[in-house]
Amino acid sequence: MVIKKMHDMGIRSEHAYMAAIGSIGASFVTWFTSLKAEPGTGLARADRWGIFVGEWAPTFFGLGLALSHYEQQEGTLTASVRELRKQKQQKAG
Repeated sequence: MVIKKMHDMGIRSEHAYMAAIGSIGASFVTWFTSLKAEPGTGLARADRWGIFVGEWAPTFFGLGLALSHYEQQEGTLTASVRELRKQKQQKAG
């Protein structure tokens, strides 16, 4: 139900995949920032921050797979976002 609503709002599997990849990068940045910005707290605290943010990636990948299911049903899995917007505008206008 939530995935269907996201799909209806125009969120595509590519968006979820990009968020997953971004969260992997954010995990490294968070780990490095914690390591440098919080001296004396040790490596363990930086590791916890990195792991916390890194756990978002599997969630976003899962959302991407679920959204791709709806895209396959519609036949829009290989369509670009621009193509979909153009189709939507043509239907509306």
